[in-house]
Amino acid sequence: MPRHFLDLSDAGTDAVAAMIADAIDRKLARAGWPKGQEDADKPLDGHVLAMIFEKSSTRTRVSFDMAMRQLGGSALVLDAASSQLGRGESIADTARVLSRMADAIMIRTDDHVKIEEMASHASVPVINGLTDASHPCQIVADLLTIIEQGKPLPGLEVAWFGDGNNVLHSIIEAAGLFKFNVRIATPQGYEPEVQWVEQARDRGARVVLTNSVEEAADGADVVVTDTWVSMGQDHAHNKLAAMAPFQVNETLMARAKPDAIFLHCLPAHVGEEVTEAVFEGPQSVVFDEAENRIHAQKSVLLWCFGKL
Repeated sequence: MPRHFLDLSDAGTDAVAAMIADAIDRKLARAGWPKGQEDADKPLDGHVLAMIFEKSSTRTRVSFDMAMRQLGGSALVLDAASSQLGRGESIADTARVLSRMADAIMIRTDDHVKIEEMASHASVPVINGLTDASHPCQIVADLLTIIEQGKPLPGLEVAWFGDGNNVLHSIIEAAGLFKFNVRIATPQGYEPEVQWVEQARDRGARVVLTNSVEEAADGADVVVTDTWVSMGQDHAHNKLAAMAPFQVNETLMARAKPDAIFLHCLPAHVGEEVTEAVFEGPQSVVFDEAENRIHAQKSVLLWCFGKL
């Protein structure tokens, strides 16, 4: 059976920890190298990743492409507009065809059911590049960034502000796997889906849902937000108004620990979910976080190929 990576739990705690450790080692080993230079061992030499984009992308597309290059392999891109998938070919048929032409499939789409169907019909690994339900590859990069900043995961206090979206779902899942705590400040009606919260609590994480930004921020090690209006949603006036009190600003950051870091998966709408002073400030590590998408992706790929 192929190793699919649809959510963090598909790999589990030990495997995700191994991904992070491998990413740290590989990142250090190539310090100062040209970005396109292959890693010394070229573990994916001759392997091809097919990347399907039904949603637009910068970091996911570039990071997976560069990850395959650095690992010695290659990647090809399909989008809905230029592939038969966009003209009605079934996900099942696409999965079976690509399984005969490529060594793995990464898909970035909307409905999580699509990626589950892709995985059920593919005979090669399928990787979740983002769905409306979750974004596990982003969170591997986030965990890598947090550890690089000298913060152990067990007992970590993470504060989230804004919409209860796909990124938050994967953070909550990670909390359950690594036994850290998440305090989630959202407007009423914008909470994360309850099954993610229950799963993390069952695994021993403390997940607090609140409408108070102060309660979420006090003593936090990591402060996280995301765009208020997710990709494909209408830029709704009512939603923006509801989110406004949950902006990450200097006052909010002052309530976190003095050495707290700020994360944002990007792209950011500076002036909406975060102020420029925080986004560009000394506690922001958002561009380290963005770069780490490459290193995290490499280790996700290696795990999927059974090389980690």
